[in-house]
Amino acid sequence: MENEKGESSSTFKMDNSAQERSLPYVPDCYAVPPSYEPRDALDSNSEIVPTIDISRLKSSDDERRGVIQELSSACQRFGFFQIVNHGINQNILDDALEVAHGFFELPAKEKKKFMSNDVYAPVRYTTSIKDGLDKIQFWRIFLKHYAHPLHRWIHLWPQNPPEYREKMGKFCEEVRSLSLEIMGAITESLGLGRDNLSSRMDKNGMQVMAVNCYPPCPDPTAALGLPPHSDYSCITILLQNLTGLEIFHPSAHGGSGRWVLVPEVKGVLKVHIGDHVEVLSNGLYKSVIHKVTLNEEKTRISLASLHSLGMDDKMSVPYQLVNNENPARYRESSFNDFLDFLVKNDISQGERFIDTLRIKD
Repeated sequence: MENEKGESSSTFKMDNSAQERSLPYVPDCYAVPPSYEPRDALDSNSEIVPTIDISRLKSSDDERRGVIQELSSACQRFGFFQIVNHGINQNILDDALEVAHGFFELPAKEKKKFMSNDVYAPVRYTTSIKDGLDKIQFWRIFLKHYAHPLHRWIHLWPQNPPEYREKMGKFCEEVRSLSLEIMGAITESLGLGRDNLSSRMDKNGMQVMAVNCYPPCPDPTAALGLPPHSDYSCITILLQNLTGLEIFHPSAHGGSGRWVLVPEVKGVLKVHIGDHVEVLSNGLYKSVIHKVTLNEEKTRISLASLHSLGMDDKMSVPYQLVNNENPARYRESSFNDFLDFLVKNDISQGERFIDTLRIKD
């Protein structure tokens, strides 16, 4: 079927999507369903979105305990927090955003070198979520690549822009060190000790970079950059150049919940709690449901660094958090299990990996 613009309303293929071609209208296949409503977001402020000074983890014992308590509260209430004073130089953040933008500005033939719909590929460029298979398409272009251990993967990354590997590699190294520090604080907040997972994540853990581009959309109310979803990872650390990230605040409106727009403050990083920390906490901490809205005039770039255990290393509920009154509520699973789920399911229809892990009473 073709719409009045003469374009197919069913789907677009890679390298031919509406967002890549800068179409001046939003085709039917990008229309979001009513189930994604309400689309309005609450304007955010510091009282709504938790902001944590992560440098205090290295202060006195009392200071560290205070940060751990703040972090625990944020993980329980939101599954999300922002961090300041994280120790990563602003030049490193700016350089990573710059080379990411530069990659998406390359001629199509350069980006085609990495084009793939194989979710298992260690480096792939594509659009939407699963091109040609999604019932709904999303106004997004992205490059995903593995980043740990860096020496194993960096030779597969783009060589253009010329400084991509150097500058994105530096960002990946810095944010990975930060992820280990944050994960240590999370396991400590659960009474498991700060070293509970750090050695497993440090030696064999996975780091996946999702380098996202959301081009200007002619009608931001008609489409989304990404649908409501949660990340499979332990944590995701996000850097963005513009607002567009919205998180779901489940306890707002008397428990009915509401979407909250996350503000963009230069140098601030966002931390998402993922499905595997929900499993680790036996449900005390919740993986945050989030989505991406669009801008009519500007291109939004986001760098999402997803951190998890190794490809086949299983996350399970630790025995310390299980007793007769509080049984294990989740099955064990790995990053590879998530990839298998992604192949077989359509997250644009609201299907979530974490739902497959819950043990029914």
